[in-house]
Amino acid sequence: MKGPILVVLAAGMGSRYGGLKQMDKLGKNGEVLLDYSVFDALRSGFKKFVFIIRKDIEKDFQDLVLARMGNHVSWDLAFQELDTLIPAEINANAKKIQRTKPWGTSHALLCAENVIDAPFAVINADDYYGRESFEVIGKYLSDEHITEGAIVPYRLDRTLSPQGTVTRGVCTVENGYLTSVDELLLLKRETDGIFNTNPDGSKRALADDTPVSMNFWGFPQSIFPDLQKYFNDFLAAKGMELKSECYLPMFADWLIKNNLLKIKSLEADAEWFGVTYKEDKESAIKRIAELTNKGFYPEKLWS
Repeated sequence: MKGPILVVLAAGMGSRYGGLKQMDKLGKNGEVLLDYSVFDALRSGFKKFVFIIRKDIEKDFQDLVLARMGNHVSWDLAFQELDTLIPAEINANAKKIQRTKPWGTSHALLCAENVIDAPFAVINADDYYGRESFEVIGKYLSDEHITEGAIVPYRLDRTLSPQGTVTRGVCTVENGYLTSVDELLLLKRETDGIFNTNPDGSKRALADDTPVSMNFWGFPQSIFPDLQKYFNDFLAAKGMELKSECYLPMFADWLIKNNLLKIKSLEADAEWFGVTYKEDKESAIKRIAELTNKGFYPEKLWS
């Protein structure tokens, strides 16, 4: 068996964070959050790793991240650039309007198609997902003949930042399967609960235990033709805009609504934390230190 594969989305700009958070050192020996995800994935049966980055950070990524992992990890690089897989007319317009933002996580995954040859999971580079999540999705993806997808959702109240609003894919789950994903862009805990601010300024209240996507997906390799079609449709509708992005949660919702793929909701009582904002870094460093001191991780991951 070839897989499973872990695909890591690491090409983002980090605009709210103010830098390349996927390479910000948080561990005692210079580890970044991605180190802990890769370590947990290895312990959960993942065989190969695909890192999607930009060309301009390749050297830093090699020197600061991959060099530390050494021969512990079998990996490939894929590159997401503004013009990768983009039709000439849309690319010309992007240059004309001075677009700098990448085309989103669906586009990123398409950029890695040629190095994915087995069932795979997708994660963000700048999130901590917890060992339990890798164990349940690794077990699911160990069957190379899977015909359904999977998601590991998290409780909304455990994924917020005290520093400001966050974007989350709010999930509806019925009988163990995902039935819809609603991408909400301005979620924040307020005095009387958790609310999303809608485009018209109105507020939508959400329960603390609402399941949300943190971009922890599992897919069979066969999804790429559908992903290409979805991205083509996105470009036709929004490809001339300055900041439009094609998100994986919306792709998953489209797959479900068009009866193209069933997506299981996998249960894992796992901790999540991340570094959406620069101010989140201190708490992430503290939590990594606590987990290390409790023996969840060795003092030096890649000894």
